[in-house]
Amino acid sequence: VAMGQDGAMTPKAIANRIKAKGLQRLRWYCQMCQKQCRDENGFKCHLTSEGHLRQMQIFGENPDKFVDEFSQEFEKDFLEHMKTCHRTTRVQANYVYNEYIKDRHHVHMNSTKWLTLTDFVKHLGRTGKCFAEETPKGWFIKLTPAVADPRLLTSEKEKLKRKRLEEADEIRHEKELRAQIERANASQQAQPPDKVEATELERKNGEKIVLGIQPTTKTNRKTNPLGTSILFNNEEEEEEEIPSDAPVNHKERLGSTAVHEADRSSDVRMQGVPRPWICPGIVVKVVSKSLKELGYYKKKGKILKVIDSYIAEIEMLDSGDIVRVDQQELETVIPQVGGKVLLVKGSMMGYRAELQGLETDKYKAKVCVLHGDLAGKEALVEYEDLSKLA
Repeated sequence: VAMGQDGAMTPKAIANRIKAKGLQRLRWYCQMCQKQCRDENGFKCHLTSEGHLRQMQIFGENPDKFVDEFSQEFEKDFLEHMKTCHRTTRVQANYVYNEYIKDRHHVHMNSTKWLTLTDFVKHLGRTGKCFAEETPKGWFIKLTPAVADPRLLTSEKEKLKRKRLEEADEIRHEKELRAQIERANASQQAQPPDKVEATELERKNGEKIVLGIQPTTKTNRKTNPLGTSILFNNEEEEEEEIPSDAPVNHKERLGSTAVHEADRSSDVRMQGVPRPWICPGIVVKVVSKSLKELGYYKKKGKILKVIDSYIAEIEMLDSGDIVRVDQQELETVIPQVGGKVLLVKGSMMGYRAELQGLETDKYKAKVCVLHGDLAGKEALVEYEDLSKLA
């Protein structure tokens, strides 16, 4: 009598287990029960089972909720697969889908709100998550930079924010410059020059003649009515130049411009014109848009000398050109930590110091004075109160 074979180890049972491990027909898969049937007869039996009917009763109470959940899960898993395997490449949508469904437990598309893969690809294109393109070979997709790497989106926002701040600063500088020009023009019109007529010299009874001669002062700095700086030849008057490595005295700051500042101090207070801060030996940045066509806009240069307290003669660092620019169209330059600076504003104006750090949240710099009676003193100053020494 032949002995019967063990049912679990028969070739048929082994073949059934192998088939069960692989992918089966999509139409024989129940998403609510997460059960895969191997043939049509088994799927019909599952549809009449008690467990399936109970799940369908729950689904019938709120079908939109379940469809939306399955759709969101399908989209999330699909995009995660794209990030893992095709982060920056353009690939055929059907190829990606075939890779995605290799996982037996993936969310099937027949349980989502999209009837076909084409509808799903169009949805990704409309929502800006993928670049979708239809070709004779089918639909091709590529992840957008914001989805492929969210850090790129953050960096783009920061760049846009910095650009807006720079534009706001430029507009503010232009408004201040126009207001300064208007005030200067108004003051000239309000004070017309007095006409002096010649008269005969008359002496009565041997009276002595007394001449009332007053000392002349420097004229106010020239204002360009167009609000622009000009290139020039070396035909202007020469002024004393202070070398960058020479010590700067607090009482003798700004060199020859100290006399001009004393002469103008009363006019400055009356007209609201900012006090002069430029001095030879420091590095500044040109922010005049009128010099943009000449290639000097946002470029750095070293101040060689100061004319009439408010005009700086600058040697551009990149080209070596010599340019004269108004103080209103210049900005201070902050060096790297450890660099030497000159305090150009505030109570410690004129002192050389070393930059020890930056507190970006307060927009202030920490400096240590290097000479004079304040040597060794540490202080927090505004960014615009210091500038790099050449």
